[in-house]
Amino acid sequence: MAIWVGLTGGIGSGKSAAAQYFADLGVPRIDADAVAHALTDSDGIALLKIRQLFGDRFFDNQGVLKRDMLRKEVFASNTQKTLLESVMLPLIFSEIKKQQETFNDAPYGIVEIPLLTEKRQFMKLIQRVLTISTPLEERIVRVMKRSGLSRKAVSDIIRHQAEDRDRLLLTDDALLNDGNIKHLHDKIRRLHTFYSSIFTMQQIQEKHHG
Repeated sequence: MAIWVGLTGGIGSGKSAAAQYFADLGVPRIDADAVAHALTDSDGIALLKIRQLFGDRFFDNQGVLKRDMLRKEVFASNTQKTLLESVMLPLIFSEIKKQQETFNDAPYGIVEIPLLTEKRQFMKLIQRVLTISTPLEERIVRVMKRSGLSRKAVSDIIRHQAEDRDRLLLTDDALLNDGNIKHLHDKIRRLHTFYSSIFTMQQIQEKHHG
């Protein structure tokens, strides 16, 4: 059975770039955000429940979810946010677990979970936590550049997320992304060598004792 590493970090920290490079090295990768997106896509199993709870106004004439409208709604109201999470989090959890079961032969895999610190139930799906962090100003500039959002909008998003010091309380391995992409890749290659070694040895021991 594969060992699963939860990759987490704040918006703009470089999680996706890190997860993609792990995948380029042949490591199974599961992205919680991609799972959530699929669940709310045109044939996603979350749509009916969302329509029941939030109403038709969040859907266009073709039945497509108005994501930006819903995002603004839940961002402005903790009650609505909790309501949406009551639908989405159990479905995301189940889908990640289902995907994990298809990678049993790998020494380890990466599950990219941005809100791991805030949503601790996802700790049940992983055996180790890797946190990626980046200086705050660099995160803000990075997100502004890729999203077109204002500095205030990005700062508001960051303020609603856990702080790095909170993430580090759950962390087994910390990755500081404060250089260029080559430096990030160098650090990930070293981690990959380390993970491959310890997790392969762990699997051998489990088979021996099993």
